[in-house]
Amino acid sequence: MFGRKRKNQLHHHIDTLIGANTKLTGDVHFTGGLRIDGHITGNIIAAGGEHDTLVLSNAGSITGKISVANVVINGTVNGPVHAPSYLELQENAKVYGDVQYGSLEIHLGASVQGKMIHQNSPEDDHAKSVDKMIPLIPAAADQQQSPTETITK
Repeated sequence: MFGRKRKNQLHHHIDTLIGANTKLTGDVHFTGGLRIDGHITGNIIAAGGEHDTLVLSNAGSITGKISVANVVINGTVNGPVHAPSYLELQENAKVYGDVQYGSLEIHLGASVQGKMIHQNSPEDDHAKSVDKMIPLIPAAADQQQSPTETITK
């Protein structure tokens, strides 16, 4: 129901897999899809494409900053997460750090120790500003009788 539209837009093709018995130290830069079953100490940074996707399995862990458009977490993250498009926290997700997200899906059992900050997309900001516009009353209408004049007559 909710969020399914966004899931259909995720990058379903995994270009890179970091296996369960792998421990990597250093920053990881990627495009496309990255699945982590192992343990990373370093930052995970996507090139900036709207379909870049990181999947962290329940066996995986990351100690460092995550900056990827779409993120699915089912493991442990020690550090901030920046997912401007979509963030899914599955039942085994444990995040120790601040989280910034565009849209969010949280499963029962997931936990976050840190601030959760919603980020609007530029299109959303424009739509909200249009909704907040109030038409001004023409100056001629101000010269009509005030409510207090009507009451006193």
